[in-house]
Amino acid sequence: MADTQAVDAKAERRAAKLARQIGAFSKAHGGAEGQVAYLGERGARIVLVGEDGSWGDLVAPTYAIAEQAVRQAGITVHEEFDGEFAAKVKTGPYEWSRMAGIQVGGPKNG
Repeated sequence: MADTQAVDAKAERRAAKLARQIGAFSKAHGGAEGQVAYLGERGARIVLVGEDGSWGDLVAPTYAIAEQAVRQAGITVHEEFDGEFAAKVKTGPYEWSRMAGIQVGGPKNG
């Protein structure tokens, strides 16, 4: 029983920390929306998109903790990262060079 309570308390603390990080991102970017994606054994990825088009992500150790964190943060959560939600993301040269630089005119390998 004590082990279960310790695990629950740790999950609560982790969700609360993620919720604070989500809240800080939202405050810094005029509001935020998110999407939670399952990452297998690694947990879940919380993708955040600010009202100003900025984006970022956080990783939670479990999908349940990610869901709890976004619920605590009070942001709108989308089922999929597509459509109008995805269109809100603003990318710049950094993102293009990191995501598709080799394929789309970025630095060449060797």
